[in-house]
Amino acid sequence: MAGTAGPASKPATEHTRAANRAARDTLPLADRRDVEDAARGLVGTIDDPVIRRADGQPVIDVSSHAFLGVSEDAPDTVHPSLWRHARVNAHHGLFEVVDGVYQVRGLDLANMTLIEGDTGVVVVDPLSFTETAAAALRLYRAHRGDRPVVGVVYTHSHGDHYGGSRAVVEGAGDIPVIAPEGMVYEAVAENVFAGTAMARRGIYMYGPMLPVGPQGQVDAGLANALASGGSSTLVPPTDLVTRTGETRTVDGVEMVFQMAPGTEAPAEFLVHLPARRVLCAAEDVNHLMHNLYTLRGAQVRDAATWWKTLNETVRLFGDTTDVVVGQHGWPRWGAEDVREYLRDQRDLYKFIHDQTLRRANLGGTMTEIAEELRLPASLDRQWYSHGYYGSLNHNAKAVYQRYLGWYDSHPAHLHTLPPTQVGPRYVEYMGGADAVLEKARASYDDGDYRWVAEVLTHVVFADPGNRAAAELQADALEQLGYQAENATWRNEYLMAALELRQGVRDLGSIQLATPDVFAAMTPDMLLDYAGIRLDATRAEELSLTVTWTVEEADGGSTDYVVEVRNGVLVYTAGAHHDSPDVAVRSTKVVLAQALFGDRSLDELVTAGDLAVTGDVAPLADLFALFDDFPLWFEIVRP
Repeated sequence: MAGTAGPASKPATEHTRAANRAARDTLPLADRRDVEDAARGLVGTIDDPVIRRADGQPVIDVSSHAFLGVSEDAPDTVHPSLWRHARVNAHHGLFEVVDGVYQVRGLDLANMTLIEGDTGVVVVDPLSFTETAAAALRLYRAHRGDRPVVGVVYTHSHGDHYGGSRAVVEGAGDIPVIAPEGMVYEAVAENVFAGTAMARRGIYMYGPMLPVGPQGQVDAGLANALASGGSSTLVPPTDLVTRTGETRTVDGVEMVFQMAPGTEAPAEFLVHLPARRVLCAAEDVNHLMHNLYTLRGAQVRDAATWWKTLNETVRLFGDTTDVVVGQHGWPRWGAEDVREYLRDQRDLYKFIHDQTLRRANLGGTMTEIAEELRLPASLDRQWYSHGYYGSLNHNAKAVYQRYLGWYDSHPAHLHTLPPTQVGPRYVEYMGGADAVLEKARASYDDGDYRWVAEVLTHVVFADPGNRAAAELQADALEQLGYQAENATWRNEYLMAALELRQGVRDLGSIQLATPDVFAAMTPDMLLDYAGIRLDATRAEELSLTVTWTVEEADGGSTDYVVEVRNGVLVYTAGAHHDSPDVAVRSTKVVLAQALFGDRSLDELVTAGDLAVTGDVAPLADLFALFDDFPLWFEIVRP
């Protein structure tokens, strides 16, 4: 899905060049620790830089960011701090962390960590797709021998940490798949329940359609780039960890778990390897400021839980850890450095939490607090506190939202008009589109890009066909992207500019709710998703009761009473109804196929996969009310 360079991109203006020069003067460029650590332990990399699907389509090209190696000096179109971070991120291959612990980095957004046991290897987080996971495992085996996979660990519920699981367990037999409690539900809640909206927004956040290079996509914060278009799978966990201090030993590898729910993910844990004095910090400790709110959309994360978890991490493992590995980025070595790293990351999230609430209690609004908050110099001089992925600005807003919500208590903001209604009125008040454009051009020439981007939103939503307004807004957003230290902010700005200039291009679907994911979902989750897809307007007059018996693999079954009333789909497990409109019996797999698959009811009934008692017509009427969610909806235009 990567874009190609085009004539639409423009150079940095003098205002942008000046802003980036000024930013460079504030950076601790003499600290080159990360440069050395990111390259440490390289064993080798893949021969063919392009990882492809079976049909030949590329999933990721690890050589695409080779332009980063040309110069340490940032070009005018990239914030110098982001340029440095992207260069450090650019290493890819198999790396030795300590004896018996390896990581594959740079083949996907996440890292695959491999822990050698007595006879085989435990795989921690099998990446986003089967293609990248298979390539990572082949690379490991090419250098370490054909060791069998003897166990899999999912550190948390985000798709880039489990999507390649099917490729890793293939041929491995009956092996443990260890995960934190609640992992499957939380994976479904993000990738299925809100999956279409999140995937569309994620395109802005990661910029896979942007041309790769100094005027386009430079980095994704956690890695140079996001793999895309591969086959996403989910092998269900066989062993759930529920409390801190639980241990598991797999093939001689002892693992001690620390639960971290509600931190970077709703279901997450850290893993300590006492024999190697290595802490796998999942995604709770990073070489950057992480998100308390992610721009693709997700539940707001709890900064208080995050800092308290890391405080517990220091207490539990600080004295028995020499190396911290993350599931993004590179390790950090040295017992004292590790403790300082953990404490600083803890303090970072506590600072954002406490100071946001302090200012809120002094009367500050979400936007005011975000604009005013600054890190203390002791944290700001550490590269791992910089906002390459999260940012101080939008993380402060996340804390405010978590405690106080979206409303700032000013009644003018309580019931605001939608953009398509407010746009024409603003334009009329300001003297018409031509007058707004004339003033906006003057503001652009003054380098006031934030204001230009804001005010022209009203013109674009008042008249989507106004090309002059769209082009000028795109120019302003592009300059904001060039000035952004945060990789995801840069991608957001540049993606918006791209779509303002070229329109939304339908490049096909992104499959997050795959058959493999549906197979891992419980019947309750499948019915939850059915309720989300029900068009309440069309279902408002429908009154229907269905009993659905779901057969289980062990020979048992569970009866569900499914009711449609008041425009909602309600289900009750283990219930009975004497006179349903229709009764159905199937396996869970067929339930998923019937609700969301590409097999029609007639086909399922004819094949004998779906047993229906009564008239199938009411069931067909219900299924006709389920929406399909188109991915390529408009964002920057109505």
